[in-house]
Amino acid sequence: MFNHADFDGHERVVFCTDPDSDLKAIIAIHDTRRGPALGGCRMWPYASAELAVRDVLRLSRGMTYKAVMAGLELGGGKSVIIGDPRTGKSEALLRAMGRFVNSLDGGYIVAEDSGTCVADMKVIAAETAHVAGVSDKPALGGGTRSGDPSPSTAYGVFVGLKAAVRHRLGRYDLDGVRVAIQGTGSVGTHLARLLHGAGAELLLADLRPERAQALADELGAEAVAVDAVFDQDVDVFAPCALGAVLNDDTVKRLRAAVVAGAANNQLDHERHGEALRKRGILYAPDYVINAGGLIDVAYERSGIARDGDRLRQHIDGIAGTLSEIFVQADAEGLPTGVVADQLARHRLQRRH
Repeated sequence: MFNHADFDGHERVVFCTDPDSDLKAIIAIHDTRRGPALGGCRMWPYASAELAVRDVLRLSRGMTYKAVMAGLELGGGKSVIIGDPRTGKSEALLRAMGRFVNSLDGGYIVAEDSGTCVADMKVIAAETAHVAGVSDKPALGGGTRSGDPSPSTAYGVFVGLKAAVRHRLGRYDLDGVRVAIQGTGSVGTHLARLLHGAGAELLLADLRPERAQALADELGAEAVAVDAVFDQDVDVFAPCALGAVLNDDTVKRLRAAVVAGAANNQLDHERHGEALRKRGILYAPDYVINAGGLIDVAYERSGIARDGDRLRQHIDGIAGTLSEIFVQADAEGLPTGVVADQLARHRLQRRH
């Protein structure tokens, strides 16, 4: 483990098994110098344990950088459950996960992620108090919503996408801007509605084509095959599904000027950030642009979740952080992801 390419000095990596519920999970805590590690629990049918380890380590480190770039007093952590969320989830499995989270004495705070939801977190909360994203709170557009942080994630991506369009295309509005969204789950759907309201033209793709088609019908958009989304003639490509979608094959196929989406770990390897830069494609570093959900659950934990205006203002700050990264990357001739990593490490070290 210490020699794993993605280990990166993790403080703790815990492998969790519970034969009675068939739980197989990994909890990774990357850094707790700024505070407890807060990060979602992903459930996915990984093809191998090695792929699960790689994913949780990369996600955990990303949470550390996400927290510091968002100005939060939190550390970085993540967990994954190996299994199909549609067929392998049970109350016994979730409660067993809750007991493992509880055994870490608050060093890791769990929240929802791909394959889990608010209802799942409430089951986990029966075994541990170290859970976030379960309390009702004001919706950014008024009214009340559940603890689901995906609307805040989508709103952060929306303001970040506008900053990227402004920097790369010189546009201060999104009217007629063509955006291809890969993944129409909770975040992708919320983002699509925000973009539609701003006048963007949308192309939608999802592993479940019927879901993309239903949203396309609602918004007057176009649904495309999930593999064909990389080849679309658009201004912005917004990956909002799983990670590692920008690889040796897909980077060459992109016809967009901007990549700005909600997915974590969008670059398969760091070199793909340089490949995007050489093609003139502006990449909004994922852990910066998708920080809205983390800000949301951090506010819930701090007891100020009822202040919707303050939450919105904090998420609006994502645009300024991205603009700083874009300007510095242009000045130094570096990929935006490299600049973001440098800033995150500097801020983390400066704090201590």
